[in-house]
Order: sequence, then structure tokens, then C-alpha cells
Amino acid sequence: PVNPWNVLAITFTNKAANELRERLSAFGIQGAESVWAMTFHSACVRILRRDIDRLGFSRDFTIYDTDDSKRVIKDILKELNIDEKKLTPREVLSAISNAKDAMESPQDYSRRWKGSGDWRKEAIAKIYTRYVHRLAEANALDFDDIILHAVTLLQQEGEVRDYYRRKFRYVLIDEYQDTNQLQYQLTALLAGGYENICVVGDDDQSIYKFRGANIRNILDYEKVYPDAKV
Repeated sequence: PVNPWNVLAITFTNKAANELRERLSAFGIQGAESVWAMTFHSACVRILRRDIDRLGFSRDFTIYDTDDSKRVIKDILKELNIDEKKLTPREVLSAISNAKDAMESPQDYSRRWKGSGDWRKEAIAKIYTRYVHRLAEANALDFDDIILHAVTLLQQEGEVRDYYRRKFRYVLIDEYQDTNQLQYQLTALLAGGYENICVVGDDDQSIYKFRGANIRNILDYEKVYPDAKV
């Protein structure tokens, strides 16, 4: 039989995750509370609380919500004498979020747009650099950082990666059509040991493209995992 503590079950909302946990308990399964039934962000926060010090942060990091991030961006815009009406904090945060999803560092982003003649992109590159520095100074992570740093940790630290691969012998992902690049990377890293991965999704119901959801993740699933059963 499968040990509950060897199961990772990921879904997109806290409401759905709570429902999963309640149903497991209602089934009367012994040790059901040991299943990691949670959202991507909750799972990554738990991973980071244990090992983020390997990336230079302390384990008592703060998590910034959207308003916190906007406030930091507004301060940086003032420092750079950039009018918020010409370049809005929302536009800047959206560009930074897309860069983080692509695992594009501030240095990479700056190189890509340097000399492009696109003043908005060049300005965002400067803001992105300062933004990352500000968060590091405050020992803070924004929502994108939670998954980005978890992926970076698993990629760079073999000991941590092996620990979670041994722990999660069974990986289940709900609403797979709405996963973005970082979530795909995280899933692949965690399931890379036993490849006992089960995903549920419907490519006709992909609704998060504006948040970076990549429908190719579900369309190419059988290519990535050729032994998968449908």
C-alpha cells in the first residue's frame, strides 16, 4: 500500500486543497493528514522554510502580496524619475512576473533589451534589478519568487532534490492545463525519481494564459512521459 506521506497532491486553490484534505479524512484513511494536499505555492513555501538558507535567504522570510510589490515598484519609479502614468506599476510587475516564469534573471533581461530602442523594456530592466535587490535586502519573496526559488533550490542542490524525490513517490497535479513554465519545471523535478506522476486536465478549459499558463504542458505530456496511460 502507498504511504500517505509519500503522496504530493497539488491543486490551484486553497478551497480545492481543503476539500481534498477533508475528503481524505472522511474516508478514514490512516495517516491521511500526512498527504501533502495543497496548492503549488503552499508546497513551495514548505520546501523553502526548510532549505532556503542555501540560497542566501533566512528561513523566516516574509511573503509580499501584490500591494507590497506595487509599493516597492512605486518607490523605485520615483527614484528613477519615471512617471507612473507612462509606465504603470502593474505593467512593470507583469513584465517581471513573465521574466521570472521564464527563469530570466535581471541580468539576462537587461542584456536582451539593451540597445533595443524600446525605452519601456530598458526601464523595466533597471526596475527589475532594483526590485530583486530590495526584496533580498528585506529577506522577502513575492508570489513568483515562491515557485522560482523552490525550482532554483531543487535544480542547484542535489541533496535537497534527492530528499524530496524520495519523499514524494507519487505526484498528482490537478488542472494541469493551467500550469505555467515554472510549475512545469517544479513538477518535473519532483517527479524525476520514480516518474509516478498523474495529471488531470482538459486542454479546452485552459483559462490562465494571461498568467503564463502554457497549454503545451498538457498537450505534450505523452511525449515527455511516453509510458503514461491515458
